[in-house]
Amino acid sequence: MDDEVRKIFSKFDKNGDGRISVSELEQMFSTFGSKTTSDEVKSMMKHIDQNGDGYIYLKEFADFHGNDAAAGAGKEEEIRDAFDLYDLDKDGLISVNELHIVLNKLGEKCSLSDCEIMISNVDADGDGNVNFEEFKKMMAS
Repeated sequence: MDDEVRKIFSKFDKNGDGRISVSELEQMFSTFGSKTTSDEVKSMMKHIDQNGDGYIYLKEFADFHGNDAAAGAGKEEEIRDAFDLYDLDKDGLISVNELHIVLNKLGEKCSLSDCEIMISNVDADGDGNVNFEEFKKMMAS
């Protein structure tokens, strides 16, 4: 398992008990300044929580963030949930600033220009943002 996934998981797992609760997930979104509602967080939890016990364990988190989250039909909701993590203002686009905020809150030290490069690598329509279709193509590749 990728050390990066473990590092991100531990940022969400605030109390260090090896699992992410709904409240920890809500707290992380709040930290990002996201306008994600409580119902959206619960829906996201339902998609990631494979065993249905109300918590996300590292393996479930890794599976969600792994390639299989983007593969095949029936995964659109999972991809949407991942997209929503970055779309802080819920305008349907991931901007350079949103990517920068989220990655830095996750402990990734990247500059605004690094984020501009990341966005430009995925931005097929050239508008300077990543829309859901562009994000979906990126996740599938």
